[in-house]
Amino acid sequence: MSNKLHIVSLGCTKNLVDTEVMMGKLKNFELTQNSDEADVIIVNTCGFIDAAKEESVNTVLSLHEERKEDSLLVMAGCLSERYQENLIEQLPEVDIFTGVGDYERIDELLAEKKNRFSEEVYLIDGAERVVSGSTYHAYIKLSEGCNQACSFCAIPSFKGKLQSRSLDSIAKEVESLVAKGFYDFSFVSQDSSSYLRDMNVKDGLSLLIQRIELIEGVKSARILYLYPSTTTLTLLKNIAESKLFHNYFDMPIQHINDDMLRIMKRGFGREKTLELLEYMKSLPDAFIRTSFIVGHPNETQEMFDEMVEFAKEFAFDRVNVFAYSDEESTSAYDMSEKIEQEIINERLEILGDVVAQTTQDSLKKEIGKEIELIIDGESDEHEFLLSARKTLWAPEIDGEIYVNDRTDDAKELLYGKIYKAKVTDLVGSILTATVDNA
Repeated sequence: MSNKLHIVSLGCTKNLVDTEVMMGKLKNFELTQNSDEADVIIVNTCGFIDAAKEESVNTVLSLHEERKEDSLLVMAGCLSERYQENLIEQLPEVDIFTGVGDYERIDELLAEKKNRFSEEVYLIDGAERVVSGSTYHAYIKLSEGCNQACSFCAIPSFKGKLQSRSLDSIAKEVESLVAKGFYDFSFVSQDSSSYLRDMNVKDGLSLLIQRIELIEGVKSARILYLYPSTTTLTLLKNIAESKLFHNYFDMPIQHINDDMLRIMKRGFGREKTLELLEYMKSLPDAFIRTSFIVGHPNETQEMFDEMVEFAKEFAFDRVNVFAYSDEESTSAYDMSEKIEQEIINERLEILGDVVAQTTQDSLKKEIGKEIELIIDGESDEHEFLLSARKTLWAPEIDGEIYVNDRTDDAKELLYGKIYKAKVTDLVGSILTATVDNA
């Protein structure tokens, strides 16, 4: 078989882990950034919302236009799984279709040159990954699927119910990555705070924290995607008491109005949300990230205004703002009170402006602080500026710090290493810092 591979991972970090599994199975291939010289092209697609679906299809078609004769074009992942029959009929450009259950068998699919859609999702367990994009950080997938019934989310319809990995499986993967030099980990899933609930364990994340703390070589960790109705104060306290896990709280609340949360079928209301958020905020060095959805069916102007005021007052460190996407197979899809796109766009702009300001305010609070950061490499801005990340922050999504100076007795800075630094300024939306590694 030919041996040049071009692979594209779209969507979330959970998709990235699956892409890295495929790279591990195809490690005999030479990776290339040039799709026109690749013998095999794989696109791991996202099928979450309209924008992601459009990006996935456009990426596939664009790569088809560029590829060389006799190459194989593979469409994998969530979009393929969700719309397999339609896509097979409508995209003759694709040679092989596969869904979310056969990442570890990608080598077999290429050899057979056949479509394959397993009935179950792929739950990583012992597969060798090729971690991309970092020499020190890796994402660790906790589970697949979701037991929640959010009105706007189609994921359970093609990923199924929650299926957690065992503690042993996760610990072995972390140990394997530590042996390769990785020391910073982000634990991810669709609903991380429900981890192990499918095995009748109520607080699986607390057990995970205890287990990971036993692994020598792990220096830094955080948990992404907490769900409010399955997050307890006990869990938050255990995170706060951990010596490895940062007080990093990524909890997409989606809205704050009680009626809208009920319509969204979120399983909780404003009071419980505030209780959790205020407790997080009281913890030392807490970093709080959330998401809001704008324009869900039945969202009144008053509901939206309440969300905007809450975003202003609470002042999250980071916020993602999404426009409602009308997805078939969801309960919201059948709701009659749809919001006009023009109104959704107006609301997006209003809330987006608020979020931009609260993010700037969060960054300004860092000026003058002594922090720990990790040097990632040269910045895109200038060869004399190094790009770094605060160890507390999640990679790529929380921002970048430019290291523009060192103290007189500081040694040469090494990529992928943790340093103590002092934040000196905020230039636009990027912090600058001076490192002291004497």
